[in-house]
Amino acid sequence: MTSLALGQMRRRPAAFLGLAVALFLAIATVTLFGSLFAADVTSPTAARKAADGPGLMAIAGAFGEIAVLVAFFVVVNALGFALRQQHRELALLRTIAATPRQARRLVRGQVIVTTLLVAAPGWAAGAVAARSLLAELRRRGMAGPGVRVPGTPVPMLVALAAALAVGLAASAVAARRISRIPPAAALTASSTEHGRTGAPRLLAGIGALVGGGLLLRLAATRPAERSDEAGQAALLGSLVLLIAVALAGPLAARVVAAVLGAPVRALAPGAGWLADAAAVLGAPVRALAPGAGWLADANLRGYARRLSSAVVPVALLVGLSGTMLLMTHTAGRAAGATATTVTSATDTWLRQAELALLACFAAVSTVNTLVAVTAERRREFALLRLVGATRPQLLRMLTAEAVLITAVGVLLGAAVAGAAAAAFSSAVAGSAVPSVPVAGCWWIVAGAAALTVPGILVTGLRAVRGPAAELVGGGRD
Repeated sequence: MTSLALGQMRRRPAAFLGLAVALFLAIATVTLFGSLFAADVTSPTAARKAADGPGLMAIAGAFGEIAVLVAFFVVVNALGFALRQQHRELALLRTIAATPRQARRLVRGQVIVTTLLVAAPGWAAGAVAARSLLAELRRRGMAGPGVRVPGTPVPMLVALAAALAVGLAASAVAARRISRIPPAAALTASSTEHGRTGAPRLLAGIGALVGGGLLLRLAATRPAERSDEAGQAALLGSLVLLIAVALAGPLAARVVAAVLGAPVRALAPGAGWLADAAAVLGAPVRALAPGAGWLADANLRGYARRLSSAVVPVALLVGLSGTMLLMTHTAGRAAGATATTVTSATDTWLRQAELALLACFAAVSTVNTLVAVTAERRREFALLRLVGATRPQLLRMLTAEAVLITAVGVLLGAAVAGAAAAAFSSAVAGSAVPSVPVAGCWWIVAGAAALTVPGILVTGLRAVRGPAAELVGGGRD
């Protein structure tokens, strides 16, 4: 089974590259903040008291809490797509007498091997980042001059254990569907989606939505002098709301298609989902994809889960980046408008550093997901080519989809960021209307578009190459 797992990884290196990058970032992140915790614990009491502010332990905890959660969210997302690209192969194994236990063992082996391969680079990157961050904190007076990162391997071992635990747990959930259904049904299911979103997933989404709302309420009720607590609660609330969006995404996509798509399809039969997109996005989409509407319409109605999977990482990127940007700007404006100092240059620097780190994680998740979603459609594109679709038509369809994915992701992320920033603004400024840096918001939108549209089109260019008949038969990847 180990040789089979390694063979699958060699056969599909692109499928595991995204997972490897996500695990690398997760291990590096845990090593980074674990090393800061270790530095605080092993430092003399006098060195710890020499620092201004809340102390290294509090900074590492507040800074690392969200970063670690987002890192592992990216891991779970990347793992799901790595397994999704192997769905057909796993289904074929089931049809030739592989047991569900063997299929799950194969998946676990791939996760373990990938984690071990990136462990050493992740440790090294995390250790270097910990020393660099600690040096900057010392320079700003947030850490005592005698505080040093110790040489203990404990943070590295904790990082490896955490990555393995999250990866194995996520792989167990991801492999559950393919390993529990009959072999013949597994092969059929490899090219289709579930018709409905499961009740457990919907309940989890509702729970996440309620939890995110409670966290935002907690943030809004913090006093101005406890703005750090309000900021952490608002940021965590935005992440929980984004998880709710991910859980309820397939159902939401179907609802949007039913509500917005039906009137346009009735007015312009045959234009379908492309017309839906044009109704929302206007002339640019109509100009980008004339004549390809029925293809995009079938994609929306038949693959709502895939559409949701593509939208969620864009919403994650915009939601987290927008929340951090709005909170930083609002806190700075509140500090200038009151006699008491709600924030400082160091606080602003910490928030900007956290924004950069979270944006990096979200960008990796966005690229991983969009490349995986597009690459797994090679067989679909080959079938369309066999029935007469040309490569330019397919690329126009992908362009329209990319524009729509960007627009929907930006809107969802902006809604989450606005709610979180409103809660934070209520705490620090006494008003639910946050301060909005328009230029910074446009940069976030531009960044989301720059990752989404080229990512889909570049992968699509590769996916439509090669003999269509051979791709349909599964002879090429």
